[in-house]
Amino acid sequence: SYKRNTISRRIERRMNIHQIREIAQYTRYLRQNPQEVEMLFKELLIGVTSFFRDPEAFELLRSRFVTEILSNKSTDSVLRFWVPGCSTGEEVYSLAMTLREAMDEAQANRRVQIFGTDIDTEAIDAARNGRYPVNLTVGLSPERLKRFFVREGNTVRVKKEIREMALFAIQNVIKDPPFTRLD
Repeated sequence: SYKRNTISRRIERRMNIHQIREIAQYTRYLRQNPQEVEMLFKELLIGVTSFFRDPEAFELLRSRFVTEILSNKSTDSVLRFWVPGCSTGEEVYSLAMTLREAMDEAQANRRVQIFGTDIDTEAIDAARNGRYPVNLTVGLSPERLKRFFVREGNTVRVKKEIREMALFAIQNVIKDPPFTRLD
């Protein structure tokens, strides 16, 4: 479901890198060079993400669903969520922060497991690390920055209590089975 122009631009970029002019020649090059197939694949991955990228959706999630889930689950239960295509983890951590705030507000502490999956190994490694350039936190409130992040030089790291809510794994949603028993 990628836009045709996006695919064309990415292929043209790879062809230009190798100074290849014809698509048939690039096709032969792909067949002869498996590492180029991997590079083209990475080029096609879209890693566009940020913390609280859609603030209205997170607010709706919190006000309508998280509150209901908290009130309907027993205190010894584990809240389970899944973020497929999580890229470098910002959405997973945003969900964890949203849950932490809602649990504090409701005085309803629960164990939380948020499964973040992606097909991109490097993105998953970055998500597990939970360290981001300071400029990626530009849209966060000062309160959230102070509460959920630790400054480390020119980066920030998601605090341990939030990182521990997240479990990251490599997954191809087209081939691998989905997570089940989710809230």
